[in-house]
Amino acid sequence: MPRRVLVVAGTVLAVSAVTLTVPAAAGDPAPPSSPPTGTPGTPPDLAPGMLQAMSRDLGITPAQARARVANEERAADLGTSLSRKLGDRYAGSWVTGATSKLVVATTDRTKARLITAAGAQARVVRHSFADLKAAKSRLDRAARARAPKSAGVWSIDVRANRVLVRGSDPAQARAFVRRSGADAGTVHVLKSTEKPRTYSDLRGGDAFRINGTSRCSVGFPVTKGSEHGFVTAGHCGKLGDRTTGYNGEPQGSFAGSRFPNNDYSWVRTNDDWRATPYVKGAGGVDAPVSGDREMAAGSSVCRSGSTSGWHCGRIQELNATVSYPEGTVYGLTRTSVCAEPGDSGGPFLSGRQAQGTTSGGSGDCTKGGTTYFQPVGEALDAYGLTLRTAH
Repeated sequence: MPRRVLVVAGTVLAVSAVTLTVPAAAGDPAPPSSPPTGTPGTPPDLAPGMLQAMSRDLGITPAQARARVANEERAADLGTSLSRKLGDRYAGSWVTGATSKLVVATTDRTKARLITAAGAQARVVRHSFADLKAAKSRLDRAARARAPKSAGVWSIDVRANRVLVRGSDPAQARAFVRRSGADAGTVHVLKSTEKPRTYSDLRGGDAFRINGTSRCSVGFPVTKGSEHGFVTAGHCGKLGDRTTGYNGEPQGSFAGSRFPNNDYSWVRTNDDWRATPYVKGAGGVDAPVSGDREMAAGSSVCRSGSTSGWHCGRIQELNATVSYPEGTVYGLTRTSVCAEPGDSGGPFLSGRQAQGTTSGGSGDCTKGGTTYFQPVGEALDAYGLTLRTAH
């Protein structure tokens, strides 16, 4: 299996971001080289389009956006280190506040000093992260045996130290929880009108077409040995489906696709298309991708889509299970970023770190909404792909 560019840091219930950039056609001028990511403590260089979207959607200045991303990258590394040291006493981590201060939860009060000495805030809670994952796994097994009719989404909320089940009928959702055998003390049911849907049917700007009909957004460009291509959402196409690029030219075909249960795929392109380490940005300035480090809950994240362009928000919950009309998908990340039909498969970025590809959600970018992404690392591992990065 080709070596991954970066090892995924820590366990997340959220997702990694995918790029929207269509691989550049052979013979096109090479994209400009990207500056280095920067040393710890140095705010990373971000694409102007991403800075503008973060300022608009998070209500902060460009300087604050750069500082926030730098802090969140450091928090992701520190959170991973502390999770290893805490072992089965670890209960999750997240960032909070204007400076993205890292909070690490533990079930052992005596470990609080270890956490604060490392530079994070300590939170003592009842349930370990392993307990939350076990409860979530029971819900997933019950859904595979018999999908719930009213519970549309369930995920781990590390900040609340519980598993949240969202459904239109709380009584039926609670019955689903009882049937699963999950520890009732770790699960909380919320009444919700949310009805997630996939975003594959409508057409956007920079997109790719499947079998000459439906459209989706290109995810992160990848390579597999000498082969080039990109990852995108699994619901966008089936194995063997043909694709054409944004310019209408033949592009390639789906070399692998998984949906439902998962929502990822990869398209192997022909010799006219080459993978680049960029996401299409605003104003003709592309956003470089440096790796796929997984960020903590609460971190800022931005999405690029062929319909709605750049939009930003925060990572809310991890390891979400979403029951779409077409089938249930496990292991997604819930975000406060909006999206619209045609954005499916597009990339989620946190700074220069790829987080995942757009799966689906609810709402829109006029009134606001919720969107879920498939962590990018799963597709890379499943198909032996290497993320194209700018170094």
